[in-house]
Amino acid sequence: MRRRALLGGMGAAAIGSVAGCTTRLLDDEPDGVVLEPQEDQIADAEDLSYPAYGQPLPEFELRAPLAGETISSTDLDRTAIVTAIFTSCPAECGILLNRLVGVQRRVAEAGLTDSVVFLPITFDPERDDAQAFRENAESLGVDLEAGNWHYLRPDSPADAKAVVEDRLGIGFERKTESDRLEGYDFTHAVVTLLANPDGVVERAYRGEGIDRDRVVDDIAAVVDAFSAE
Repeated sequence: MRRRALLGGMGAAAIGSVAGCTTRLLDDEPDGVVLEPQEDQIADAEDLSYPAYGQPLPEFELRAPLAGETISSTDLDRTAIVTAIFTSCPAECGILLNRLVGVQRRVAEAGLTDSVVFLPITFDPERDDAQAFRENAESLGVDLEAGNWHYLRPDSPADAKAVVEDRLGIGFERKTESDRLEGYDFTHAVVTLLANPDGVVERAYRGEGIDRDRVVDDIAAVVDAFSAE
């Protein structure tokens, strides 16, 4: 079944209104996962635009400007947190990233820093360069020295569309008129993926108001399962 397009994230209310819905649980647990089925998944995985429980994390290879390297999803050997943002975002992206910084800190407190990587991908490469990423990290308190947080930047708006929307299924649309920003703005979905070291999605969290305790618990469970193999 062809996946439906998703363009949410118009605000906390719009996302929050669907985040509490309960999906029809899978009859058979898919291969390659360690967590139980996601109870708040809003539809069957094949009906969602983004990869959900038990599906492979789509392949991408993007530059990490602050690290001076290219990161490929196929080379990841850690539990990964993947999301899509733009640093000029005056609301939802800042809320989401602030919560993910909290997750990064709790992961460090649990001694799991080397087992987890955070990969926020910008869909605004025209404005999001190394300086913008560095300023964003400083404003939010991201621990870049930990080596497990990498802002990823597609080479062009077309590449951003191909990776973020076409592959990851996280819809966004550029708006030339905005009450929030000068120049241009985006309406966009807010989805954060948790993929295990084998590249299988364990969780797809919707909305900017993610539960940090829940995410940390999910990460710890995945890391523990893979470290025991």
